[in-house]
Amino acid sequence: MADYKALKARVQELAEKAWDVSAIEARVKKLATEGIPKKTISPDEIVANKPQILERVQRRAEEYEFLSHSCAKGAALSVMEEFGLGNMEIIKALSPFPGFGATGQICGAVSGGLIALGLYFGSDDMQNYEATGAAMMAARQFLPRFKKELGSLLCAKIQEKAIFGRYLNPRASQENFEAFVKAKGYEKCALPAGIGARLAAEIIIESMAKD
Repeated sequence: MADYKALKARVQELAEKAWDVSAIEARVKKLATEGIPKKTISPDEIVANKPQILERVQRRAEEYEFLSHSCAKGAALSVMEEFGLGNMEIIKALSPFPGFGATGQICGAVSGGLIALGLYFGSDDMQNYEATGAAMMAARQFLPRFKKELGSLLCAKIQEKAIFGRYLNPRASQENFEAFVKAKGYEKCALPAGIGARLAAEIIIESMAKD
């Protein structure tokens, strides 16, 4: 059951946050020009530092969502950066995914989280069915956790219950867009991006602990 009181308190914090835009822009520009750095993963070290990693992943997902105006890009990029996954072409491909094409359907943070899990657990070999199965199992862990945290997988429901008290679709009309911006939508919608990224990273780290 989602703790809406705690979620709304966090939403308010995000609405009032003084974002260090120049620092976030510099980090993203470096990723865009140099690519996402590949990493030599040390599972023991990552497991030992799990709380700090999850906190960093959540914070950066919030920052990337605020900068990009995309919960899908924010959630995915934070996890990809943390574990050295994929490239910025994948982030470009996530452009239509907030609210599943701004339809109020699947939240972009769900799409971004699943993309990150697919990159970690999946394989370049299309016939590696074991890797496909592992990615599916990770998704089956992620989806109920996300729903438990935010009350729904749907953008419209999350906006209504946890963020604005109603569904504000900025792409439906100019009036809607102005209402969304006035309500600090890009600040507040950092909430699901941060949670989605944190849950995806948590599942990745849990798999390392089992291995």
